[in-house]
Amino acid sequence: MPGLYFEEFEVGHVFHHTLTRTVTEMDNMLFSNMTLNPQPLHIDRHFCETQTEWGQPLVNSLFTLGLLIGISVNDTTVGTTIANLGMSDVRFPKPLFQGDSVHCTTLVVDKRESKSRPDAGIVEFEHKAFNQHDDLVAICRRQAFMRKKPASV
Repeated sequence: MPGLYFEEFEVGHVFHHTLTRTVTEMDNMLFSNMTLNPQPLHIDRHFCETQTEWGQPLVNSLFTLGLLIGISVNDTTVGTTIANLGMSDVRFPKPLFQGDSVHCTTLVVDKRESKSRPDAGIVEFEHKAFNQHDDLVAICRRQAFMRKKPASV
């Protein structure tokens, strides 16, 4: 697996993820509908053009959060995560619109040994998502329960 083990994370290291993604109208519509979110701010272009300051639909913020975390996984935790323990300090400083292209970074904020499992540790990440203009559109802290390197590796 390409994910890193607990011991391989260095506090202060910043990952500049090479995966990027242009968000489409279909992404926004499908996600909003799959999560039963009828908010016209996401799914009604006419409403957004005539009744909001944005003039266009906003991308569902939970899709933005999921995309932010998802983009980071291949470089950091794929196959080596036991579980996500939580996400905190989630913010969306600027809107993300359909047609925007997202790129992300991840900072390793902290790490500590697990108190209950000698084969694991907890890593805290700060994930940031930017649009094509380098405007910060999402930021969050995530705590991941990570496997330690097996003795045979």
